[in-house]
Amino acid sequence: MSKIAIIADTHGNATALEAVLSDIETRGITRIFCLGDIIGKGPQGSKCIDLIQKTCERVIRGNWDVFIQSETDSDFLKWFQTRMTNEDFSYLKSLEFHIDLELNGELIRMFHASPRSEFERILPWHDIEKRLSMFDASDYTNSGDRTPDMVIYADIHTTFLQTYHSGILCNVGSVGNSLDLTSASYGILDGSSGTNSIQFVRVEYDREKELRIAKEMGLPDFEKYYNEIKYAKYRNA
Repeated sequence: MSKIAIIADTHGNATALEAVLSDIETRGITRIFCLGDIIGKGPQGSKCIDLIQKTCERVIRGNWDVFIQSETDSDFLKWFQTRMTNEDFSYLKSLEFHIDLELNGELIRMFHASPRSEFERILPWHDIEKRLSMFDASDYTNSGDRTPDMVIYADIHTTFLQTYHSGILCNVGSVGNSLDLTSASYGILDGSSGTNSIQFVRVEYDREKELRIAKEMGLPDFEKYYNEIKYAKYRNA
């Protein structure tokens, strides 16, 4: 199949993830790639890991998937850790850094945040040199001198697409913690016509249900999560 759904940043929001997976299924798309940050912020990280494992063909790690594995003195992070299984931690530890895909003769590279790190944040209004560095190779991508024709990434929870001489740079937004609109977001990489394109999809889901689940489970910093889910207001803004 030459259509691939690209999801990212589920962030423990199983309500949104289930709605997105249902939307993907109704479109007849059977291949799904996940670009990381499966857990964190939302209350049901373990459930999201289970759903991702069952439905996604390729999964890469995000910054939350990395630092949740470390020892911490933070009560906030410990809350998430204590609700994960040993199998969850083993799965996160097994995730790869990036995906390289050949489609219609083009190289499409996907990673969570940048080709250099899961923690390097690149925003659409950063200077042009920083944005163009997303096409660079690194020790992590290990791909020689070939420059990707398209880079797809996650991390910033905001959809955008920009075209340069180097190629196309796009972000598929966030399934579970969207910060541009409150609806869940994902992308469809479509190579069915012989050329490659990316389509952004927005999916409404029951945000009130998600907030009830979070409150009932005693999610720490609930008010911050509430403002993100209800109003797309970033907690660190």
